[in-house]
Amino acid sequence: MSILRPFLTRVVRRGRLTVVMPDGREERFGEPESGFPEVTVRFRNRRAMRRIIFDPRLGAGETFMDGDLQIVEGDIMELIALLRMNTPWDRGAKLKDKTVFGEWLEGVRTRFNSINRRRSARAHVHHHYDIGNDLYRLFLDDDMQYSCAYWPRPDMTLEQAQAAKKAHIAAKLALAPGQRVLDIGCGWGGMAITLAKLEQVEVLGITLSDEQLALARQRAEAAGVADRVRFELIDYRDLAAREPGRFDRIVSVGMFEHVGARNFETFFRACANLMTADGVMLLHTIGRFGGAGSTDAFTRKYIFPGGYIPALSETVAASEKSRLIATDVETLRLHYALTLRQWYARTVAHEAQIVAMMGERFFRMWTFYLAGATAAFESGSMGNYQIQFARSRRALPLTRDYMGEAEAQYGAM
Repeated sequence: MSILRPFLTRVVRRGRLTVVMPDGREERFGEPESGFPEVTVRFRNRRAMRRIIFDPRLGAGETFMDGDLQIVEGDIMELIALLRMNTPWDRGAKLKDKTVFGEWLEGVRTRFNSINRRRSARAHVHHHYDIGNDLYRLFLDDDMQYSCAYWPRPDMTLEQAQAAKKAHIAAKLALAPGQRVLDIGCGWGGMAITLAKLEQVEVLGITLSDEQLALARQRAEAAGVADRVRFELIDYRDLAAREPGRFDRIVSVGMFEHVGARNFETFFRACANLMTADGVMLLHTIGRFGGAGSTDAFTRKYIFPGGYIPALSETVAASEKSRLIATDVETLRLHYALTLRQWYARTVAHEAQIVAMMGERFFRMWTFYLAGATAAFESGSMGNYQIQFARSRRALPLTRDYMGEAEAQYGAM
């Protein structure tokens, strides 16, 4: 505790954290304050404390997963929120749980882990997305959108916000009947099916997940759009070599985070090659405020191996190499935090089912992941970007009015 105490004293000033040590002694950090959580945690043994000291982020996650760090008052969402709320990125604060060398080493590990050649990319997708569709059904919306929703009003349901997200994106694609649309990283097919319902377009959705592919095809049949919506198990790089210049529009939602920093230029080159001369693309991705960073050890090991959250500067710089014009950029600052809180609430509500399906350790891992992600979007350096690209400066109307008009039309359908 002598090593952990200075860190907690420095970080927890607003709100109250009570730590119960293995011998029953208690220490309190911070002062109660309206709007800040009050949380009590108990360490079952000293080994748990040492694991956190040795590697704060991975150690905390694994100690909680193993049940050696127990939440006595509050929950894991409130614990992580308490730490992050005291160190808001917007105010220049940092947790400072790593030395300069440690941060450098994390960067090196991130770059190495996110090389993502074709074989490793498939394995990384399998790790997260092929753990069973039944799990995702328990906490996602009815359409199974596993990405940031769009909240024009904070009182919307998750289902309404996800429908609003799809309409928002569709409006930015400037769709027209007869266009051929590519959905890179199509998930369970929700976006592709929606686009085909909104306009008379043909859509090809591609994924590297067997589970997603099977369900997406079933859903297209059930929606009556299988004649215009196809799904295929293929890497975007292989599709670019096979079908250059085929697509009028490209949409990619929540997939760019899996590309890996070393493949950013490859990704945009493939997209440019896949599009027609007047093609348009809408990229929806988690983004990092402030500049390049690294993927934390817990996320890298347990959640998204091979993943990397890009800064806006990294994303746009990579796209420029393929002469893609960034025609519109929107920053969704808190929309993912609202989405994640809904996912967390639904996960907790289905605890018994998830534990029966996946085990208690998995349930704790999943709640730790969702809580950490929520805090990152509420107080950390994470946000969402929607970037519209065009291959030609003449491909789109001169003003953005068409987006609002189309969004109102799609939202009413």
